[in-house]
Amino acid sequence: CSAIDACESNNGGCSSKAECRRTTPGNRACVCSAGYTGDGIVCLEINPCLVNNGGCDRNAECTQTGPNQAVCNCLRGYSGDGKTCTYISLCSQNNGGCSEFAICNDTELTERTCTCKPNYIGDGFKCRGNIFQELLRNSNTSRFYFHLEALSIRDLSGPGPFTLFVPRTDVLNSDPRVKDWVAKGVMAQVLRYHVVACASLLYKDLAAITNITSLQGDLIHISYSQNSLVLNNKAEIVLSDTVGTNGVIHVINQILVP
Repeated sequence: CSAIDACESNNGGCSSKAECRRTTPGNRACVCSAGYTGDGIVCLEINPCLVNNGGCDRNAECTQTGPNQAVCNCLRGYSGDGKTCTYISLCSQNNGGCSEFAICNDTELTERTCTCKPNYIGDGFKCRGNIFQELLRNSNTSRFYFHLEALSIRDLSGPGPFTLFVPRTDVLNSDPRVKDWVAKGVMAQVLRYHVVACASLLYKDLAAITNITSLQGDLIHISYSQNSLVLNNKAEIVLSDTVGTNGVIHVINQILVP
């Protein structure tokens, strides 16, 4: 007589995902393969994601890839290996794309707001201070700023409002009269002639008037010629409406002389 091998036929009636093991003659045990669970007759894949999120971070997604196998991927707005995920602050790099004069606030995943700091105005992506500060930030107007500084003229730091006509930097650098005005002590009068106090006049406002009084005291004549506004019949406004907290800057291509 020979012992009957209960596993010889049809895997001993065990699941195809199980191992049939001979025990005693004519008997066997069914043991589910690795990655499966059950009684051996029925074996089901183990999904590790069903218990403790598969060992993934709570801010990660667990995805089953095979029997008792899974991968962890950090959710949108987080970075890491899936086992550990860290919130990505949009504001942590380059101020979230906001202006350097703005406050960046993370509001929710992949979202943030930009708000100009106190004493600045704008949409948060571009923020402007008072017009005295703005002069220095633009190469077209920075030379005018340095002339004001040299003479300690700080009117434009006040509450305003002001309208400022600024000759371009290249004009101020190339006009030989500037050195003469400085030497004669009249440069402060020339600079103040470019300032209008108590009014923040945009380009469209200027187009509606013909004369305004400067901070120096003399009138500035405004006319419209060849689709441009011209001051004192010679200085054309070439860039307009740079709005600050206390006024507006217009760039002109000639120096105004009182």
